[in-house]
Amino acid sequence: MRNILLATLLLVTPALIAPPVTAETRIPQSEAEIALGFAPLVRRAAPAVVNIYARRVVEAQASPFAGDPFFEQFFQGFGKPQPRVQNSLGSGVILSADGIVVSNFHVVGQATDIRVVMTDRREYSAHVVLADQESDLAILQLDGATNLPHLELRDSDHVEVGELALAIGNPFGVGQTVTSGIVSGLARSGMATGNARGYFLQTDAPINPGNSGGALIDVNGALIGINTSILSRSGGSNGIGFAIPSNLVAEFVKQARDGEEGFQRPWAGMAGQPVDSDLAASLGLSVPDGIIISDLHADSPFAAAGFEVGDVITHVAGQPVNSPSEMIFRMTVTGIGNTAMVTRVRKGRAGEIEVAMEPAPDTPPSQELTLSDDTVLPQLQVARINPALIARYGLPLDINGVLITDTGSYGARAGLKRLDIIRAINGDPVETTAEVEEELSDPGRWVQLDLERAGRLLSLRFRL
Repeated sequence: MRNILLATLLLVTPALIAPPVTAETRIPQSEAEIALGFAPLVRRAAPAVVNIYARRVVEAQASPFAGDPFFEQFFQGFGKPQPRVQNSLGSGVILSADGIVVSNFHVVGQATDIRVVMTDRREYSAHVVLADQESDLAILQLDGATNLPHLELRDSDHVEVGELALAIGNPFGVGQTVTSGIVSGLARSGMATGNARGYFLQTDAPINPGNSGGALIDVNGALIGINTSILSRSGGSNGIGFAIPSNLVAEFVKQARDGEEGFQRPWAGMAGQPVDSDLAASLGLSVPDGIIISDLHADSPFAAAGFEVGDVITHVAGQPVNSPSEMIFRMTVTGIGNTAMVTRVRKGRAGEIEVAMEPAPDTPPSQELTLSDDTVLPQLQVARINPALIARYGLPLDINGVLITDTGSYGARAGLKRLDIIRAINGDPVETTAEVEEELSDPGRWVQLDLERAGRLLSLRFRL
């Protein structure tokens, strides 16, 4: 009975069998139909999903109190850093015959040695072409690869909740494994774990550690997403998994082939919040829909297009947006250098406005600088805040000054932290990195740094 019920479930999807299934419920008509399952689909798609073994060397501090429930907290950072080899295991998907492979950043990011193993046991070394921690995606190039099996990308905007989906990967390192389920949700934002942020497809196809970077495919064998994480209290699959949509993967592949060194995403230059029922009522909207602009940078492309604080954005490039991360996703898949029609609601009236998709401008120049060993704080890295740095580090839109991007050799001992903003040195205001270097080259017997940290003002004073 269990096999018959399973076969009946499979037969309601026209793409899986022939002849086409009508709306009328039917039972399997032959032994061949009962035994069919997903086997033909898996035979076509599985060879394009690979196992990835990555290795990198990290500096780790070995403490004699590691694992102690009491003393460990008092000896964090104790001991001299020692190099340690860190291994990771995951999956990847071949996207072209010449060996372009997509995987997760947390699988291959910063790896020094990457080995890719195919289902037929062929092995290739690989190198990272483009990687982005925020999106948790990485594009690899297999060395010396030709004529490889690969998957086609489907337009993920046309994926619907309820579609059958297969997840293919290497969970727990047991070997290539296929699991089935459906697409459980769309536009999941802020739900995935780790560093990935943005917009995800949700599936109940079982995903476990090692599945990261593997394929989520539809019933035609097209790639609709890259499996990236699960929502779990136990560490195992509870039927809530997340995949990065294929449209974002397509933009990564395009930029990788264009030779970009880092992933470029358009800059919104704004802050906003979802419109809830109370906001909708106060704005005269019939339904809570879209996001309301709460802050806008003067150099924002939206400001240039005529948007103002208080405007509501409901659609980008014809697709609905209900959170800032959704809007950024829609802008990203539109692509740098293009334009998108954005639906704006102002005083109850809706209209479409064309907005340029451009990266955050590096103006005024960031003047990134590493202080010399002759200064009070050698190797301190600073930069002048501009839109490019605001976008890179997620800073408030109205911030300015000189940003600490690395504390250097002695900065942490002096009490400095990464992303502190230097306002003044020994009472003298500073606005450029050159002024910081000049003030710290010959400060006298004492140094006083006036800083802004997470919106709070503080002063550090130390004797030389």
